[in-house]
Amino acid sequence: MTLILGLESSCDDSAAALVTSDRRILAQAVVGQNQAHQPYGGVVPEIAARAHVEILPDLIAKVLGDAKLSIQDVDAIAATAGPGLIGGVMVALLAGKGLALASGKPLVAVNHLEGHALSPRLVDPDLGFPYLLLLVSGGHCQLLEVRGVGVYRRLATTIDDAAGEAFDKAAKLLGLGYPGGPAIEELAKSGDAREVPLPRPLVGSAEPHFSFAGLKSAVQRAVASGEFRPEDTAASFQQAVVDCLVDRTAIALGKTDAPALVVAGGVAANSAIRSALADLAAREGRRFSVPPGWLCTDNAAMIAWAGAERFAAGLTDPLDAPARARWPLDPEADKVRGAGVKA
Repeated sequence: MTLILGLESSCDDSAAALVTSDRRILAQAVVGQNQAHQPYGGVVPEIAARAHVEILPDLIAKVLGDAKLSIQDVDAIAATAGPGLIGGVMVALLAGKGLALASGKPLVAVNHLEGHALSPRLVDPDLGFPYLLLLVSGGHCQLLEVRGVGVYRRLATTIDDAAGEAFDKAAKLLGLGYPGGPAIEELAKSGDAREVPLPRPLVGSAEPHFSFAGLKSAVQRAVASGEFRPEDTAASFQQAVVDCLVDRTAIALGKTDAPALVVAGGVAANSAIRSALADLAAREGRRFSVPPGWLCTDNAAMIAWAGAERFAAGLTDPLDAPARARWPLDPEADKVRGAGVKA
């Protein structure tokens, strides 16, 4: 049994956690910054980075104190090294490097996306490789075949915006504030998803790529028209996203024999999306796995777990491991025609 300290600061959540290789979370803490960013309708990178510097040292001390352990009891330190807002990424990575240097413990520089990709295995011990992963968050929307630790084949990506970004934009247009995902989901409960005609970009196309820019523009036009109730717009938007994700994932399932469908990332916390994908997996005869909501959003338990999986595979990193704003899980994937840098 090994014990890993995980550190996360890639966006606007500061987090630390202690996780064992036998899937026990000994302690964890997450501090968000929603209040600081709400006036701006989204994350301000400089504000986020400064907050991480102030918050993360206390979180590290807290999780060690809660577990009644010292840094010398830890077997390795796992820190997010990207992708993300580079100022924030540097905070956790530099903290991890400092702790590793001072304690003589190994450093594991974790890809934040791999943290999401492997997070279901923290709570689902029966989930083996390979599996098809829908990674859906504020900055990413991808379908990947997860073949093993560090072994990924990208089947699809977004050619413009991610689903989570679309949720935040739609929420801002509706005056719901930040973060947009939970606000849209709550408002949609009292709306009629049939009331507002919205497009389903790329639905029915042969390749399982995503596009949400046109959907965002359609919501903007619907709101500007003044013809629809906000709750109906929220419900119609959410259903459009669900339909896109289900259709695209169904196409990807036809391109892999992976026995399980997994969904992870912040948008996976949405109950309508989880339910629709569970139904898809059942229709396709695939096992379905999704982490609990708290493990879908940014956290350090998933970073610690990814660190534990990499450490068990003998994968550690030197103290000059770089912080990366962009870091694809499948660097060999072909660039999608028409896709921007987010792909």
